[in-house]
Amino acid sequence: MSLKPLRIDEVPVETARIAALAFPHGTIATRLRDEFAELYRDEDFAALYPKRGQPGLAPWRLALVTVLQYLEHLSDREAAEAVRARIDWKYALGLELTDPGFHFSVLSEFRARLVAGDATHLLLDTMLERFKACGLVKSRGKQRTDSTHVLGAARDLHLLELVTETLRATLDALAAEVPDWLRGVAQPAWYERYAHRAENFRLPRSDAGRAAFALTVGADGYALLDALDANGAPAAARATPAVAPLRTVWSTHYARREDGTPRWREAKEWPPVGERVQSPYDPEMHYSTKRGMEWSGYKVHVTEACDDDTARLITHVRTGPAMLPDMASTAAIHAALAAKGLLPSEHYVDSGYVDADLLVTSRRDHGVSLEGPVRAMPRRRTEAERAYEQEHFSIDWERERVTCPQGKASVTWRAGRDEAGAPRISAVFSRSDCGACVTRALCTTAQEARRSVYFHPRPEYEALSAARARMDDPDWQKRYGIRAGIEGTLSQGVRAFGMRRSRYVGEIKTGLQQVCTAAAMNLARVVNWLGGTPRAKTRVTRFAALAEAA
Repeated sequence: MSLKPLRIDEVPVETARIAALAFPHGTIATRLRDEFAELYRDEDFAALYPKRGQPGLAPWRLALVTVLQYLEHLSDREAAEAVRARIDWKYALGLELTDPGFHFSVLSEFRARLVAGDATHLLLDTMLERFKACGLVKSRGKQRTDSTHVLGAARDLHLLELVTETLRATLDALAAEVPDWLRGVAQPAWYERYAHRAENFRLPRSDAGRAAFALTVGADGYALLDALDANGAPAAARATPAVAPLRTVWSTHYARREDGTPRWREAKEWPPVGERVQSPYDPEMHYSTKRGMEWSGYKVHVTEACDDDTARLITHVRTGPAMLPDMASTAAIHAALAAKGLLPSEHYVDSGYVDADLLVTSRRDHGVSLEGPVRAMPRRRTEAERAYEQEHFSIDWERERVTCPQGKASVTWRAGRDEAGAPRISAVFSRSDCGACVTRALCTTAQEARRSVYFHPRPEYEALSAARARMDDPDWQKRYGIRAGIEGTLSQGVRAFGMRRSRYVGEIKTGLQQVCTAAAMNLARVVNWLGGTPRAKTRVTRFAALAEAA
């Protein structure tokens, strides 16, 4: 493996001359080469390759081809053909005009090295290091984050299709691993029942027929699981990867009666969505819903710089389960930005990324001001009752006492945790004080005739109160308007780069796709920034751009 990157002055003379003639105004590929002679180096990928053996293709070239591939939304075959046939790509890669390129399978092998080496973020992080050294992105500025859904590569299956196809896929996998053992276990009817994919048109059409077929499949699945759990089952059969999804699907959708026959579980008996399988071909793909939209797949969080004096570059992407709430990723995003040396001073997000604990820990651990709206306090039923809401009770933190609007002090102060395990403080008032109060009916309807107040510990309480107060500040509302720009970034990623549909199976590979997409978007943005191309406030089509240029 060569460890010396090719510099701009080492581009073959003939390639440079023809590229200048063919592209007098330059393409993104040629302009990138002119601006960055060493965007990637072989040393950046040295840990992914063995030190001994036959030298391979230069990793820096494969990295750049991968980014260009995502920039133009090409398949592996199309990208390999572009390396062989396109002058601007040859110029960017420093190749001779007669260079034959490489087989397209090399690109999938390179991605496999990134996954195996736990280096899925390497393409983006290395690019950001180079851009940071050039002053194109900086720390302690402003950044913003939002998320969008990603559809899984595997087809979402109806429940009857799911159980049938899961069993069929397991039988196929076992037939490849332990054919002799499976031949002795399989029942004769299985060969006809599970010979083909479980397409919906192959299944019974009547409700009664589908219910009976579901129980038949359930019995077949239990028979296979019993055989796998028997003492004589080979270890290779139990270790087959397809067996785990089978166990999960059966525990989700079936229960065994006392006589051993299967029963179809009702929806209320199902475990949480994070413990279910949507497809045997991608067990990490999960179902989720948001504001009436349903999908099976993943969720990607995109963070970008939004300072006026720097390029609007994506600084981090994080891919996770579809059903995971946004605020579960806030701390991880800050930790990743800290590792890159790209923490912002102000981080603009929507309410999904903010809670009381995150407001405190973001400031305490990273010096980041988390700028986003917080949920309002729950409102009581009538206007009269609203005179006795929590905000009207005064808290004496030093003396650990709460005073109600009528001037009565609480008699207990207990620190504990709520149902989710978060720390909470409860203050309870005297039964005699509340019982004699003329406004008790407006304050509490508790059977024990006394009021209880629950609130966060002091740091979280004060941070939450300050966040609620600033939401009414016109100056803050004006500053917070900068968050809206992340919607345009997500729109660009979805419409121009295919961000919302996974090319690959599994969360790690889908995450690599999102990293490559972010790197490609950064490449285009940096070239436009250095070329002086003004930012468009709205998306401009190529046809509309013709009218503007005329």
